[in-house]
Amino acid sequence: MRFQVLDIVPHAPHPVTGEIISVHERLERVVENAVLAERLGFDSYAVGERHAGDFVSSAPTVLLGALAQATDRILLSTGVTVLSLLDPVRVAEDYATVDQLAGGRLEIVIGKGNEDKHFPLFGLDIAHQYDYLTENYELLRRLLREEGVSWQGVHHADLHDVTTYPRPFDGPFRLWHGSATSTVAVDLAAKWGDPIFTANALQPRENYLVLIDRYREQLAANGHDPAVGYVGSGSGGLFLADTDEEAVEQYRPIYEGFAARMKALHASDTRPGKVTSFATIEDAVAHGPALVGTPERVAAKILEYHKSYRHDVQSVSINPVLPYARQQEVLTRFAEEVVPLVRREVSTTLWGPQDLGRAKGFTAS
Repeated sequence: MRFQVLDIVPHAPHPVTGEIISVHERLERVVENAVLAERLGFDSYAVGERHAGDFVSSAPTVLLGALAQATDRILLSTGVTVLSLLDPVRVAEDYATVDQLAGGRLEIVIGKGNEDKHFPLFGLDIAHQYDYLTENYELLRRLLREEGVSWQGVHHADLHDVTTYPRPFDGPFRLWHGSATSTVAVDLAAKWGDPIFTANALQPRENYLVLIDRYREQLAANGHDPAVGYVGSGSGGLFLADTDEEAVEQYRPIYEGFAARMKALHASDTRPGKVTSFATIEDAVAHGPALVGTPERVAAKILEYHKSYRHDVQSVSINPVLPYARQQEVLTRFAEEVVPLVRREVSTTLWGPQDLGRAKGFTAS
């Protein structure tokens, strides 16, 4: 299995103390954690994109440019690039620039995003969010692969003989499709033979498994080799301690504080994926995707989920309100104590020599 660190760059006060660091320090830590993740042997580091709420990830390409210069080996990614909002021409230009800066170490995850408020910010109608996603993806795909593109669509202006510059580092970088609640993303991925990344963060496992199973069925129905059907999985947060009891009690105030805050912010919204289905830390650990416990327990849980998902890459996220030294400690223990236990049991061809679609500049074995 491969491993990724994901930071969607939330920037909210500690739910108990109310303390909050400056935006400058928060963004610096994104870069510092990427450097640490590379040193620890993680395969990938991803940043999110949000345009509303308590996040400072509105400019992911700027962050990725910084990461490209601060790192040498690790694969860079997004989680997700909110393609429903964006002009595919601009996306092609921006991310090809990042790909060049990173020497071909880029693969991105695209999606519609999990925030309703960003659509009016961009003058867009949320009723068409999936139409935007589909059209923008199909145009972006062509712009990355072809020169002299001509295009007629519904939501984007017509193009005639357009070539975006710079071109990607060494051919088009891979596009993953983020999947959380809808069949649209998995069907789009299956149509074109692209991999998917399941959010696996707020809902029961069964909700995500339905979409993963559908993806694999549709991939085959569209005539694609199952070998290209890679699946990534997120998690409901990561926290490690010497005993399961210590991990639960130490992480409880943070987890339950943010769960209550999320519920209050979405009090009238009953749609799946908007609030966590697990209000208590015990419920999240026992029945949800939270990776909280000893390294051995967390490794066992990843393997347990793998029996259902058969995923190729596990993404983990550290809550940024933890003391920074503790964040680094958790990442280090995960890399040194959890990863070997999982890799002993699970292998994948993803990003290895047999994966012909991998980022060309990615040099991990």
